[in-house]
Amino acid sequence: MGLPRLLLANEPFHAHECLLPKIINGGIAGIIGVSCVFPLDLVKTRLQNQQVGPNGEKMYKNMFDCFRKTYHAEGYFGMYRGSGVNILLITPEKAIKLTANDYFRHKLTTKDGQLPMTSQMLAGGLAGAFQIIVTTPMELLKIQMQDAGRIAAQAKLSGKTVEKVSATKLASQLLKEKGIFGLYKGIGATGARDVTFSIVYFPLFATLNALGPRRNDGSGEAVFWCSFLSGLAAGSFAALFVNPLDVVKTRLQAIKKADGEKEFKGIVDCISKTFKYEGPTAFFKGGLCRMIVIAPLFGIAQMVYFLGVAEAMLGLKQKD
Repeated sequence: MGLPRLLLANEPFHAHECLLPKIINGGIAGIIGVSCVFPLDLVKTRLQNQQVGPNGEKMYKNMFDCFRKTYHAEGYFGMYRGSGVNILLITPEKAIKLTANDYFRHKLTTKDGQLPMTSQMLAGGLAGAFQIIVTTPMELLKIQMQDAGRIAAQAKLSGKTVEKVSATKLASQLLKEKGIFGLYKGIGATGARDVTFSIVYFPLFATLNALGPRRNDGSGEAVFWCSFLSGLAAGSFAALFVNPLDVVKTRLQAIKKADGEKEFKGIVDCISKTFKYEGPTAFFKGGLCRMIVIAPLFGIAQMVYFLGVAEAMLGLKQKD
């Protein structure tokens, strides 16, 4: 997620004018961000999917152990398994989310130009709901690629082998067997996570950003460091806040399980079994990874918006 300038409450909504540069900047920032932090995202997925054995055994002790073992077993490029799916779909995901958020903020603005906190939360939640159209299949395919190494490693310990499957082959297989709905496994959990994240993030960012000093150019916008810190704080808090939902989503979307790992029928079943067999701390697996990932993502995004990369590409004058 990037740190674009949010549409002001009394500002007219002109999609063709204000959103195209924002979408392009969001896509560029997303692609660069994914390239930089994807190994940590892979570690997060493996930590969330691994289940504790009956005697407390587990493949990875912590984030650093997972990173070390994955790099040792699969090498540098193994840390980027599934990144192609993310890079391909990150721009349409950003386009939908940013457009929807600005649109609903505009529509929910009162006649006197005010946007109450409840309306900000609603706008963010609706944006998150629209986003899952792209997010769900992207996450589903990405998770299979990311977790494949863990499944293969556990199978190897049992003297078995696991067939390697590409994202393209997996998508074709799901479409053939279950139709388009095959790509939307775990959509309920994905929606719960993304809607909740947006409800928390967008209004929190707007509130924190409004507290800082303004630029001297008369634009009324916050200075660079204020926007950066506001985004970092809001993003980190929102990421940790929804981590339990992310754990549930990740486990539901994992099609292949290692030997002995439990299957889940749905959100309630996943929550129940995870809590019963692994305790409440299991819902915060990978939480530190998610929070660490936020820092470079927001730094990169903020820099792209600050430099006006899209405006330069389109030959537009950047709004100060």
